[in-house]
Amino acid sequence: MTRFLALLLLAANVISGIGVVQARHQHRQLFVELTRLVDERDELNIDFGRLQLEQATWAEAHRVDQVARARLGMKFPEAGEIVVVQP
Repeated sequence: MTRFLALLLLAANVISGIGVVQARHQHRQLFVELTRLVDERDELNIDFGRLQLEQATWAEAHRVDQVARARLGMKFPEAGEIVVVQP
């Protein structure tokens, strides 16, 4: 009976050890994945900041006015060219 109990405890100990090893391995894999995702997030945040800065530069009123005049030949209408439509 004691021999059976000793074998049962040995088996439980081995199974528990395998479980611990598997849990640690999974923890390491998840930590590596987390680190990769954090790095990717940081890179995306940097790119997003650059794009916001570029968008702000292109959307400046002075820049839009410059492009409208140079490329599209647009200008402000003269006083005689303005028509007011009333309902």
